[in-house]
Amino acid sequence: MTLESQSRSLRGVYGISVMSELSGVGPQTLRLYERRGLLTPTRTDGGTRRYSESDLDMLARITALIDDGVNLVGIRLILSLEAENSILAARIAQLSESADGQA
Repeated sequence: MTLESQSRSLRGVYGISVMSELSGVGPQTLRLYERRGLLTPTRTDGGTRRYSESDLDMLARITALIDDGVNLVGIRLILSLEAENSILAARIAQLSESADGQA
């Protein structure tokens, strides 16, 4: 993924009603997920929620975990651990490249 496409995937473009329609998740549930810290849409200057492609992907992950029977507290922990794992994997790859360059 290029830097430009990555930044596009993080840009909040969908309002809550569009996000609800795209995902099949109701607006009240989207608000609940935000209150619980599972989703963090950007806000316009007027306070309107704007969801990104990345938020849509995260919502698909949340929905899959709910379908597997995980509660919201568990989902928050799983998402946190997955994010930490991604950061550590990127760091390992960086260190590996650095070590290869020195050899």
